[in-house]
Amino acid sequence: MTTDDKLKPLREQIDAIDAQLLDLLNRRARVAQEVGHVKAETNAPVFRPEREAQVLRSVAERNPGPLLNTDIQTVFREVMSACRALEKRVTVAYLGPVGTFSEQAVYQQFGRSVDAMPCASIDEVFRATEAGTADFGVVPIENSSEGVINRTLDLLLQTTLTISGEVSIQVNHSLMTRTGSMTGVKTICAHSQALAQCQVWLNQNYPNIERMAVASNGEAARLAGEDPSVAAIASEIAGQKYQLQVIKAHIQDDPHNRTRFAVIGRLQTSASGKDQTSLVLSVPNKAGAVYNLLAPLAKHGVSMTRFESRPARMGTWEYYFYVDVEGHLQDAKVESALKELKDNAAFFKVLGSYPSSL
Repeated sequence: MTTDDKLKPLREQIDAIDAQLLDLLNRRARVAQEVGHVKAETNAPVFRPEREAQVLRSVAERNPGPLLNTDIQTVFREVMSACRALEKRVTVAYLGPVGTFSEQAVYQQFGRSVDAMPCASIDEVFRATEAGTADFGVVPIENSSEGVINRTLDLLLQTTLTISGEVSIQVNHSLMTRTGSMTGVKTICAHSQALAQCQVWLNQNYPNIERMAVASNGEAARLAGEDPSVAAIASEIAGQKYQLQVIKAHIQDDPHNRTRFAVIGRLQTSASGKDQTSLVLSVPNKAGAVYNLLAPLAKHGVSMTRFESRPARMGTWEYYFYVDVEGHLQDAKVESALKELKDNAAFFKVLGSYPSSL
């Protein structure tokens, strides 16, 4: 019996299963359209990140294999994205150009059935979302090796937008050029964070080549695509977009390098069952003020997962504190803790309650 003879019945099984899948996907899509009609009648939002997070967690918990949980979640995310687009195609602003990790974060959160809008800066992402040009924005907020993105924190303090989700991306940096060679390269370009994340490797391998910070790694890839004297540090996806060749992959100093992104918009999310709440606080200038400020969290059993300080920029050595806590504003213990915390704070702002990254 030939290989084709052995494969024929298996392929017939796959074709039959594919036909069933196609039927089920379209049945799901029709139900999603009915959901869209109900939402339109009640003016309910199309994108519900807490609902989608619940679905993705549920399919992972019920997955018997052999497909990996992450692969199953990717499939279901795209199914939900396509069905959501039948109700309304969502526009999402991000730090561009095409090929950045911010764009990757957009698709990891929303799936590919969205209109992704590249912006020249983090400020532009906020402006587009505030103006309603985009329904949501995706901005980098923290890197595992280099810490917080200060510009994002400053803008979160000022904006009327709220955080409705978070995405964590594995960040792998590649050094790339148009020619596939470093001969004649005079400048290595990347976002300042990427340059910092690859500093040790660059010092060891190209200590004498000038490094130039640009608005994004995608912009670095674009520049390298136009100029053979420029090398870019960026994702391989960006390199493919601008026809670059990889000199060396995975040059980040931390092999577990990750960046966390915030999804911003005007949506107030409900509890998903596994959430976190982000706050900005300041305290009166007196002894023990920070300790007293945070005491209600311990009192009510609320875990703090992040605590960052930023100068208040008022010339008085005062600070804003950016705090993440486990749980949602709708959770009784979180609500009680934050009520007391607010009473102790000189400044108090909730940046958002949202599902924790999968």
